[in-house]
Amino acid sequence: MTALLLAVIYLAFVSLGLPDSLLGSGWPTMQTDFGVPSSYAGYVSMSISFMTIISALVAPYLIRKIRTQWIVVCSILLTVIGLIGFSFSTQYWMLFLFVIPYGVGAGSVDAALNNYVAKHFSSAVMNFLHCFYGVGAMISPYIMSLALSHAHWNEGYRWTAYIQSGIMLVCLLSVPLWKKSAAAEADDESDSAGIKEALKIRGVIPTLIAFFAYCSGEATCFLWTSSYFAGTKEGISAETCAAFGSLIFGGLMLGRLISAFVSNKLGDKLLIRIGIAVEAVGILLILLPLPGYIFAAIGFVITGTGMGPIYPAIQHMAPANFGKRNSAAVIGLQMASAYIGSTFMPMVFGLLQQAVGIGIMPVYLAVFAVMNIGLLEFAYRRINSNK
Repeated sequence: MTALLLAVIYLAFVSLGLPDSLLGSGWPTMQTDFGVPSSYAGYVSMSISFMTIISALVAPYLIRKIRTQWIVVCSILLTVIGLIGFSFSTQYWMLFLFVIPYGVGAGSVDAALNNYVAKHFSSAVMNFLHCFYGVGAMISPYIMSLALSHAHWNEGYRWTAYIQSGIMLVCLLSVPLWKKSAAAEADDESDSAGIKEALKIRGVIPTLIAFFAYCSGEATCFLWTSSYFAGTKEGISAETCAAFGSLIFGGLMLGRLISAFVSNKLGDKLLIRIGIAVEAVGILLILLPLPGYIFAAIGFVITGTGMGPIYPAIQHMAPANFGKRNSAAVIGLQMASAYIGSTFMPMVFGLLQQAVGIGIMPVYLAVFAVMNIGLLEFAYRRINSNK
């Protein structure tokens, strides 16, 4: 029964990844249809992430009141509404009508499932969980590429909504699987700490800023990888650029798959250190002025592979670092901090690349990689002083 429940949780994380790469993959074509500058993708991404921040901050309260399984079902339903809305948008401003369900649907399910798995399962399970996020995020650029080849970008959103609806149905049918763990979860969450209390714990704030830095780099890759190839490499079709949006997601999935097999042995901290070292190699490969686009494509895969274990490892350490009583609030804060990075920094990069050129992208990614490792090492020292 536990294995079946885990399968449903993994499927829910596929659904979480599916919408995340559609905007970046489809934007070069969407931008032309809407008649807006390339940087305007940042405003849409920012709005989606802003709604996700709000959703993540209320997630600890929702976990206590609604239970994880219903958060999952309702959140996927909201993303379906957002995707369908995007697919029917014919003007740029119309996208902003549907960023609310699009973003709100992501935040609560992300925080709820991360908290549930961090409390009840091993680091290996957490990495597998985020590996399945990568599956969803890697599939959707190919859906968009197929739509651009045979229909229109609107169909990319619509086809993804159909897949999401099927996953939502599976999650709804799986609700009885959660009943055995419902009582234990209620006991766990009945005395959970609040947001204000969690912020006072030593080490929480530098961890939040580190998470902000990580997700700033990750979200920039999500949104701008296709545009990077379109702007720096000649002779690539729009369909190929859209498909290249999946490179970072393929790397993420590979990194998390590898980590799932070694995480219980290496531990979360060492995984993060190794991951950032691998990420640095990938960024360097993107930065080097090598001919063609093959080396840059490999660089994005390596960058994603290095990024792979960082997110799940930080989340999985929350109960051990800050206590189970505080984990829901800390993970909710981590999600909010992550989405603040996802909200603002891709938009900042959009403005930056308009001023100096999109070739600056690997330097931008390197800055956040350095911030990430520096702040995490500082947080470890603060946490150790608590203990």
